[in-house]
Amino acid sequence: MINCYVKKGNRLTVVEGVEFIDNNEDKSSVIWIDMLLPTIDEIRAVENLFDMKFPTKQESEEIELSSRYWEEDNRIEINSYFLINETKEAFNETVSFILQGELLISVRYKKLQSFNTFTKKLLTSPREFKNGYSIFCQIIDIRIDADADIIENLSKEITKIRKHVFTDYSNDDEDILEKISTFEDLNMKIRENLTDKQRILNSLLKSQKFLDDKSELPIMLKDIRSLIDHTNFNFERLDYLQNIFIGLLSIEQNKVIKIFTIVNVIFLPPTLIASIYGMNFDFMPELHFEYGYLYSIAFMILAAVSPLIIFKKKGWI
Repeated sequence: MINCYVKKGNRLTVVEGVEFIDNNEDKSSVIWIDMLLPTIDEIRAVENLFDMKFPTKQESEEIELSSRYWEEDNRIEINSYFLINETKEAFNETVSFILQGELLISVRYKKLQSFNTFTKKLLTSPREFKNGYSIFCQIIDIRIDADADIIENLSKEITKIRKHVFTDYSNDDEDILEKISTFEDLNMKIRENLTDKQRILNSLLKSQKFLDDKSELPIMLKDIRSLIDHTNFNFERLDYLQNIFIGLLSIEQNKVIKIFTIVNVIFLPPTLIASIYGMNFDFMPELHFEYGYLYSIAFMILAAVSPLIIFKKKGWI
């Protein structure tokens, strides 16, 4: 699906498809072409119309800087991560942007809330956006705000786990370790997402294009640095909680082992006595002792109680 955003004066209209573009005047009035799940034919139509070549899906997902940001004489190609946290496992989806003159072309293969939010803002306040570059900056800014909200929610969840570990912990809470691992993975994806945008915006800031419209870039970079610091802090908190939880789990396991050890020590002496007097040899003087059975029982009870008394005095139980 292709949506073209056409601006004439202060008016902005949305046209589906590119068939309406017949001449250069029509081209110059288009400030943004948003391509969602485009077909091969749709991609070819836009490429031929604007004399450009889109990166393939595989090329857009490569991680080296030359694949994330590429600048030529008349255009800039950008591949940026957008975090999707709506499923059980968060992941980064790559969105391709092409800035050519006053035009922005975006190619994406997932529906993204950041684009929906921006589209509403664009249609209600079209005067604020004079070209594709200003649209791109606003989309990235909205995405940064969304990442900040995710980090804030993640911090709250980490705080909940911390309170639970220190106040309501029980040995049935092994799923906490799974939650910590999930939060670490999400935090890592957020940091990867922010680092990617930081590299792209730094490259855009150094560019000789759009020299009069770069006032927002330092502010966005400052916000990104702050958010990256926050993700680093979350990593430290999660690592600390993981160590605390494993320590508490080890303490619980040691308590169980301690109980088994005490039981073994208590029953070992009586078992030894029972084993000795349970042997079937002909020459055992105690076999014919009249009170041998009672004495054996008494010795066994004494052997079992004595360790308990000693352990109690030592404070081991």
